Amino acid sequence: MEEERALAAFAALSQETRLRIVRRLIQAGPDGLAAGALGEAVGAATSRLSFHLTHLEHAGLIRSRRDGRFIIYTVLYPAFTDLIGFLLRDCCQGHPEICAPALKMLACEPTATETA
Repeated sequence: MEEERALAAFAALSQETRLRIVRRLIQAGPDGLAAGALGEAVGAATSRLSFHLTHLEHAGLIRSRRDGRFIIYTVLYPAFTDLIGFLLRDCCQGHPEICAPALKMLACEPTATETA
């Protein structure tokens, strides 16, 4: 991932509603969510939701598709893989113990607080 794309992604994610949208879409998985259900889930009015979704699409973090009369939004997982890779690319510098906690989280293993 180029630095310019990473900056656009971070700029898009730096707003509270957009971050909530992305987190909700990640939870929804590859099937995504209809715009109405998404707006309800994150507490955003239709007009504001559209603005935020457009911003996230332009940043390359989500995509939309039509399904009948619904617009379904899904997160672009490769974009997040690239973003995480961009952040961790220079991690460790020969000291793997520095990155071990982050890599363990990326393995989707439950943390101690999630299992308690």
